[in-house]
Amino acid sequence: MNAEQLERIRTGKGFVAALDQSGGSTPKALLQYGVPENSYSGEEAMYAVVHEMRTRIIKSPAFDSQHILGAILFENTMDREIDGLLTADYLWEKKGIVPFLKVDKGLAELADGVQLLKPIDGLDALLARAVERRIFGTKMRSLIKEANPAGIRQVVEQQFAIGKQIAAAGLVPIIEPEVDIASADKAESEKLLKAELLSQLAALEPDVKVMLKLSIPTEDNFYAELIEEPHVLRVVALSGGYSQAEANERLARNNGLIASFSRALSEGLSAGQSDEAFNERLSESVRNIYEASIK
Repeated sequence: MNAEQLERIRTGKGFVAALDQSGGSTPKALLQYGVPENSYSGEEAMYAVVHEMRTRIIKSPAFDSQHILGAILFENTMDREIDGLLTADYLWEKKGIVPFLKVDKGLAELADGVQLLKPIDGLDALLARAVERRIFGTKMRSLIKEANPAGIRQVVEQQFAIGKQIAAAGLVPIIEPEVDIASADKAESEKLLKAELLSQLAALEPDVKVMLKLSIPTEDNFYAELIEEPHVLRVVALSGGYSQAEANERLARNNGLIASFSRALSEGLSAGQSDEAFNERLSESVRNIYEASIK
């Protein structure tokens, strides 16, 4: 593990950019960017187009280490290059931004009020490749839709079981049990989730470090205990479908919680914009998310 990257993530000011849209979410991300599905044909063409979008974001002067600590990549992006460098190397060597990798394969069907991770076939091989590609950490997303104690326990147990496998490979896992912001019992789900997270964290070996990626809580500063927990490097927040303005406003009320936004980060960006307009819009978003993150 890169000690400089570890210290940057642990103590740095800024936020983590989520550039990890995959499979099912990529067409939506491209449509938001102004690229309709009928403008490309097939999966490979789709990923080439989305890599162009991500490259444009990463190479923008607005995407800088003054405001951004890390960036989460999709596997296909990790294997591609920017200006002759693998994406992770470009992020760190040219931008000073720590690279992470999304490793999950999507969500299982809804059961007990939650969607667990689908099996991650070939995870050991993927982790070995991530280490070879100089990735610092990983991310995997589950979804909680109801305050079901058994379901939430299953989500957290699965996340930590895989997280230990990731940590053993020399990477820092981002544990992401998202609570649906539209859930009727979101606050109760968060109470159950926090209890399960604290239980699992307390059982970790002393040298194991993780990050948590959580929905912005209903009650301000509800995750303060998790932020202070010794095994936790950082707690980052997903935007979860909130607009950038609402996500920033809610985030700013939570001390120590920093952003890891995807849709909210790319809001207002378009393939048809001039470079000047694109960079100006991204710069505004980066500044606003940064300010909400550092309070």
